[in-house]
Amino acid sequence: MSGAWPVWAATGSPGLIPTSDVVSGHDIALTIGHAPFTVGGKTGHAMTINGTLPGPLIRLKEGQNARLSVTNTLPEDSSIHWHGVLVPFQYDGVPGISFPGIKPGQTYVYEFPVKQAGTYWYHSHSNMQEAMGLFGAIIIDPAGADPIAYDREHVIVLSDWSFLHPMELLRRLKATSGAFNGQKQTLAGLLAGKDQSLSDRLMWGKMRMDPTDISDVTGAVYTYLINGHGPDENWTGLFTPGERVRLRIINASAMTNFNVRLPGLAMTVVAADGQPVQPIETDEFQIAIAETYDVIVRPTGDAAYGLIAEAIDRSGQCRATLAPRLGMVAAIPKIRERPLLTMRDMGMGAMAMSGDMAGMDMTGDAMGGAPMGAMKMRDPSVAPQVKMGPGVATLSPMPTDRTGERPTGLETVDHRVLTYRDLKSLEPARDARAPSREIDIHLTANMERYMWSFDGVKFSDRAEPIAFRHNERVRVNLINDTMMPHPIHLHGHFFEVVTGGTGHHPVKHTVNVLPGGKVAFDLTANALGDWAFHCHMLLHMHAGMFRVVTVRRGEDAA
Repeated sequence: MSGAWPVWAATGSPGLIPTSDVVSGHDIALTIGHAPFTVGGKTGHAMTINGTLPGPLIRLKEGQNARLSVTNTLPEDSSIHWHGVLVPFQYDGVPGISFPGIKPGQTYVYEFPVKQAGTYWYHSHSNMQEAMGLFGAIIIDPAGADPIAYDREHVIVLSDWSFLHPMELLRRLKATSGAFNGQKQTLAGLLAGKDQSLSDRLMWGKMRMDPTDISDVTGAVYTYLINGHGPDENWTGLFTPGERVRLRIINASAMTNFNVRLPGLAMTVVAADGQPVQPIETDEFQIAIAETYDVIVRPTGDAAYGLIAEAIDRSGQCRATLAPRLGMVAAIPKIRERPLLTMRDMGMGAMAMSGDMAGMDMTGDAMGGAPMGAMKMRDPSVAPQVKMGPGVATLSPMPTDRTGERPTGLETVDHRVLTYRDLKSLEPARDARAPSREIDIHLTANMERYMWSFDGVKFSDRAEPIAFRHNERVRVNLINDTMMPHPIHLHGHFFEVVTGGTGHHPVKHTVNVLPGGKVAFDLTANALGDWAFHCHMLLHMHAGMFRVVTVRRGEDAA
């Protein structure tokens, strides 16, 4: 057992969280420091908050004033960002943007009014400390009646853990982009018909692309955790048959998107990113890094149910149990076969759907030895604002809106799967204005060289801020020119994901853009200040997929 998790995350949790197990009230003290962490019989070094992984559960109430004193005992700078919580920008917790960070031995006091309710989380925004354990859950109870009825709740924090330092993970990926991919195609897979055909392999090879390159860091070096517990530890949350059990599911991973299901038990999604949605029943959903989903389950029998969170590349999974009594064990399903990317994931759009690839000449040689197919995948006319260079390997020729499609790895399962288009906000949109302008932002990369950027520009290359006028209404179009999903997070704001409906678009702070796809969101820029905007895959952010968003009043706007 780990020995480094808080009481609320201990196995056998009744889910009726007593005040002694959380930090709450108007004055909260948090200490950032070191602690050993053990999983799978091996012990390593973690960075923790109040000595636990995950950190303490912070429980606040809408309408209160929160004062959180954070003391840094590390020998390096640190910080805490309140993910999804609307705070004045100087308390957002991003060093170099909203404040200077917390120096070793110093205490920084965050103080802000609590303006919302729901399920959120917090994490360090310094030196990739988040990957080493600096994260925890936040629950904010509504000031009035909760629109979501439930009898019991469990907080479920998903994470990935490696005994290798995240800087070492990044170094290895820079040296070899597939360093952790142990699921490449084989001759046996070809003969068994499980992998690509020989002709498809040759075509993809000419474009220097790998259809198994789904996750950068995989189960080869990650152990996947639920509430700090490894897959063999069987974290258990209790229930009484017939209860409505609310699961507050948070993906606090550094690099892993998960597919979540409870075999034999339907889930009713009632909130996304802390914001209530019209209840929608499903059997499985994909939770991207930094997203949260609240679901209601109603187990009626005297039986145990497995909560399964499977990495999207199928390189591993974590599991927990919901049961009426401690000691019960739910069946653990086998990990499913790993998916393969397709031409649609390259942004081929309708061409890929029809199977018509005649327009792609893969035989030429141009651009200093790059195949002709690769050259056509870098046609700058499809994205004139992108700065072309070695950091941009491809531009999606025909990106499509994939918000109504099942996400990676769940395209063919024989049960219900949640999509963004299934989500509808419980309340009508707060701002009914049509956007006054649109901007396009391309998610760009050279995956072979592990270079990540927005519009072909890394943050370290003096990237210009994305400027908004205070209270303007803008449609932002995210276009994914890479073959990986990217969970894009905007600090300080919520936005409405444009899903084809009217008036009830889902309200989120993080949106996952599928490979070769595009997502539009409508933003009311109502929070003055400088805000981080980035991919929440930690190594992608660190490598350059990061910008500053500025919100200024009229004449002050850039």
